[in-house]
Amino acid sequence: MTPTRTILSALALAGLAACAGPVGDIAALGEPEVSRQIQQAPPGAPPGTCWGKHVSPAVIETETEQVMMQPAEIHADGTVSRPATFKTETVQRIVRERKETWFETPCASDMTPEFLASLQRALAVRGLYHGTVSGEMDTRTRAAVRRYQKPQGLDSGILSLAAARKLGLAVVDLDEG
Repeated sequence: MTPTRTILSALALAGLAACAGPVGDIAALGEPEVSRQIQQAPPGAPPGTCWGKHVSPAVIETETEQVMMQPAEIHADGTVSRPATFKTETVQRIVRERKETWFETPCASDMTPEFLASLQRALAVRGLYHGTVSGEMDTRTRAAVRRYQKPQGLDSGILSLAAARKLGLAVVDLDEG
């Protein structure tokens, strides 16, 4: 076997070995890495609260059309003495504006391995988490959080405090007064 062929074979085997790890939930592998909480809070937020921000990008539509500048000149016998002339016009429109959504989250100090394991179990019971209960906010956990929150109007892998409360994982504040 030639040295080049040996090297290529070794690289191919290394590539296959890298792919041989646990795959599990294939849909989770395409999830964006959304795991950070925002250090600053939105204006008017109570002190000591933690926040996440989800940004929906603007949707821009591009339309291209041919506009006739001058019609064709056609003789009575049907022959074309001069073809029509056209120009291409391209117009872009914003279909949906960029949107920032701020939402309260459990603080980092609350996101203990025990809390995250409870979150994974709560999502697994609902058929949304398909990984091992590890107590880590990994890709599969963020994907499951996104699947849980999306029907409620928040398409984010950052756990909102409202979702944590709805899952029974965070204290519900009752207004006194």
